[in-house]
Amino acid sequence: MPKINVYLSDELAAAVKEAGIPVSPVCQHALEQAVRKIAAAREMVKVNFTDEDDPMARLTNLTTKAHRAIAEAARRAGERGQDQVGTEYLLAGVLGIGDNMALNVLRSMDIQPDDVRDDLFTRLPAAQPAPDPGEPKRLHMSPESGAVLKQAFRDAISLGHNYIGCEHLLLALVADTDGLGGEVLRSHGAEPRLVRRAVQAALSGFTYARSQAPAAAPRGDAAERLRATLVSFGERLDRIEARLADLPGGG
Repeated sequence: MPKINVYLSDELAAAVKEAGIPVSPVCQHALEQAVRKIAAAREMVKVNFTDEDDPMARLTNLTTKAHRAIAEAARRAGERGQDQVGTEYLLAGVLGIGDNMALNVLRSMDIQPDDVRDDLFTRLPAAQPAPDPGEPKRLHMSPESGAVLKQAFRDAISLGHNYIGCEHLLLALVADTDGLGGEVLRSHGAEPRLVRRAVQAALSGFTYARSQAPAAAPRGDAAERLRATLVSFGERLDRIEARLADLPGGG
């Protein structure tokens, strides 16, 4: 049977041994789940959005907002007579469903989602004429969007998340060099490394703010605490990176 090496930190390896955790079956189960998710994302490229009631049903672990973002992307592409949902429409979907973690991440980087949206809409491909009524309607994910979806699943897995949210779609979009969505984001300063740091800080801040917030705190107050926590985590990350750069071999 083929073997795959799994590298753990010294502390985690010691804890695993002390707890007597069977590493092979645990890793096998986790890898099986990851492979299923990536395979489901790959199959999305073949889906005809006009034929299926809920084409995203095969993509498990999507958050409600990520589900809505992809549905919104397909709707916008269909309205413009496209036969493919390109990355520009995936970005339009993320930007178009109201408040979500991806928008909060952009704002934390001083990138205004409205500015990105306005720029994106000026670059969208020209609307195509409606097809003849007798022709079958076709609307598929473009190969670039399919690759973005697969990368979003990989990013979620690498961050240790068992769900795929708009923040993971954002991470995958900014890293994509083949589609218009990533090009627009990067033109506004959303570089992959910076976005990843901002996502990590935002998620850490969100978890902390939720644990500290009173159960009945008003939504506005919670948002203010979250913004303050994001700044704090960002500053801590900057200090840590500065220290690492001062170490031998750092930078």
